Amino acid sequence: MSPTPVAPVTIEQLSADVATGRVDTVLVAITDMQGRLQGKRIHAPFFLSEVLGHGTEGCNYLLAVDVDMNTVDGYEMSSWSTGYGDFVMTPDLATLRRVPWQEGTVMVLADVGWEDHSPVVASPRQVLRKQVDRLAAAGLQALVGTELEFIVFRDTYEEAWLSGYRDLTPANLYNVDYSMLGTARIEPLLRRIRNDMAGAGMVVESAKGECNLGQHEIAFRYADALTTCDNHVIYKNGAKEIAAQEDMSITFMAKYDQREGNSCHIHLSFRGRDGELVMASPDDPEHGLSDLGRHFIAGQLAHMRELTLFFAPNINSYKRYVTGSFAPTAIKWGRDNRTCAFRLVGHGPSLRLENRIPGGDVNPYLATAAMIAAGLDGIERGLELEPAFAGNAYHTEAEHVPEFLHDAARLWAGSEFARSVFGDEVVDHYANMAMVELEAFGRAVTDWERYRSFERM
Repeated sequence: MSPTPVAPVTIEQLSADVATGRVDTVLVAITDMQGRLQGKRIHAPFFLSEVLGHGTEGCNYLLAVDVDMNTVDGYEMSSWSTGYGDFVMTPDLATLRRVPWQEGTVMVLADVGWEDHSPVVASPRQVLRKQVDRLAAAGLQALVGTELEFIVFRDTYEEAWLSGYRDLTPANLYNVDYSMLGTARIEPLLRRIRNDMAGAGMVVESAKGECNLGQHEIAFRYADALTTCDNHVIYKNGAKEIAAQEDMSITFMAKYDQREGNSCHIHLSFRGRDGELVMASPDDPEHGLSDLGRHFIAGQLAHMRELTLFFAPNINSYKRYVTGSFAPTAIKWGRDNRTCAFRLVGHGPSLRLENRIPGGDVNPYLATAAMIAAGLDGIERGLELEPAFAGNAYHTEAEHVPEFLHDAARLWAGSEFARSVFGDEVVDHYANMAMVELEAFGRAVTDWERYRSFERM
């Protein structure tokens, strides 16, 4: 186990490791609508002889089910009427890597296509690829970093399930934000996650405590948009697996309780095709922004309400947006201002925009695609940027982040901009995802209702 990043695995290295018995399993995974890894464990010799050249198949309902994997109506790509056929998972060998927390195992992410090899355009990785390609056509590239917060419990996932997620024991019993003593309480778990992610090829930066009880964050170095999102979903899945192996559990849900929620701040900056600092400029002594950088931020402000579904995809997502909670409510931008939805940080090469809207439940491919699309529109139309907000944005009269999922879904479904950049198929697909979530919640009877009504109503 090494604390430094391990180079990606080549096919030649994999073949050698399979021959010596070092590797016997290859995980082939796609990312579903909810940002989860779905796929197969392939016997390594079979992967080399068959899957490597032809891919593998998976039921197309993987991109058309709810969180519980129930088949639901409303999806054009997959239904009972079309017979729930297969699509093809084609390994992206640039993502091939070791999985240190699983013995004898490597992993590869796959792109999803139909039998005629055309892409499944509503798959999250393809949604992002389309926007990355649009960016490249404009002579630009996006550098992205995601910051995922999570809460650690001393209960196993099975114990949490059987208890109905009540009376769980957080790993810390007080606020351990930046506390060296508090993080030491679970350093064996945090250290193992950090080192295993480095062994999977990620550049780990740091770990720190956060505000909620048992809440922590592990940070990774930024990379190009697709690489960061790939690393994000592998890390999130791997951290849960490692916690389970240590008889603990962690949650990335946006709002576990009435204290601080789990955020996923997304840092994004634009560079030229050859790495030129096109977003930053020394001619702006106040913020260090170029005209392109200003247009980029203006695009975020212009489109964020109609794109919120890609940042907050679940009922629970919207419970983060509470005044004074470090989750934003006002769609404003500010220089190093954590009360705004968008926080400009850094200087020169490190200048970047932090989007504070997403929670830990976000699908990173969709959120990053939305930021790129909004920024590109701001650049292409030369949108003017309003002055940076100074002060407490919680008390401004600015437009607010949508308060509920049904508001965000309505804005998304009716957005001409979203349809122009993502296409009708993508907009309708994710609008249906929101409707499925809303209908499921509408039928549920909650603990809140029982406490409120069992005796007193």
